Amino acid sequence: MSKIVILRGNACSGKTTVSKALKQKIGSGTMLIPQDFVRMEMLGVEDVAKNPAIALLQNLVIYGHLHFEIVILEGILNKWHYQDLFKTIEEIYNKQIFAYYFDLPFEETVKRHAQRNCSAFGEKEMREWWAEKDYIFNIKEKIITEEMSIDETVGLVYQDIMNTAT
Repeated sequence: MSKIVILRGNACSGKTTVSKALKQKIGSGTMLIPQDFVRMEMLGVEDVAKNPAIALLQNLVIYGHLHFEIVILEGILNKWHYQDLFKTIEEIYNKQIFAYYFDLPFEETVKRHAQRNCSAFGEKEMREWWAEKDYIFNIKEKIITEEMSIDETVGLVYQDIMNTAT
């Protein structure tokens, strides 16, 4: 039975870094679905309710369920915009959902953004996008805090998914 890992949180909280490291640690049989790549690179759409990326993400998590042991979905994934995606995940993955919310202070995400050398957006945009404690309604999420290193976070998620029987 396929498992899904959901890594969510505000911009520059470490989701992409953790997702890539986790995929590398798990190895083959893993599909990584980065929300930003699907939404911005593939489709070039804004992150608003009813955007076309939502349907494509739904199709990708279904495809992953059918063809991969582990699917990693990472992105901001605002709980209001992506409700239909989360419902689809609940329906097809049942109890094999491992969800994590990166709950970092705004100031820490700005600091991390500055270390990335990224000019595509800045603190002003990050403040506009900010969603405090944007927890999913029906899926229990473990909280990742600023005190946790990348290695600790990857280790936690890896241990959770590998220690659960399929």
